[in-house]
Amino acid sequence: LLSHSIWAHHSGAIYDRENPVTLTGTVTEFEFVNPHARIHFEVKDASGTVVKWVAVSGPPQTLFRQDGWTRNTLKPGDKITITGAPSRNEAHVLSVVKLVGTPSPR
Repeated sequence: LLSHSIWAHHSGAIYDRENPVTLTGTVTEFEFVNPHARIHFEVKDASGTVVKWVAVSGPPQTLFRQDGWTRNTLKPGDKITITGAPSRNEAHVLSVVKLVGTPSPR
């Protein structure tokens, strides 16, 4: 089980922080790259349709120093629940506020 809380180091004006969303889905890819790590994941909507999302997180060096994250922390198949601020400009993109996950069996 892992959990992490993230706050942006610059303006978050592109994100709707007044209306956060919580999504539960499955990781498809984890990009542990600068300037921000990105978590690609899939969520089933109310009709059962799979929707692809991207969650933007903090920079890798901060994730490593604060929580010990590495490029192997999240793997495809991991189940996650993310709370974040959705983008005002791009559909299905959010800025991570909180992430809780369960590693998939390896």
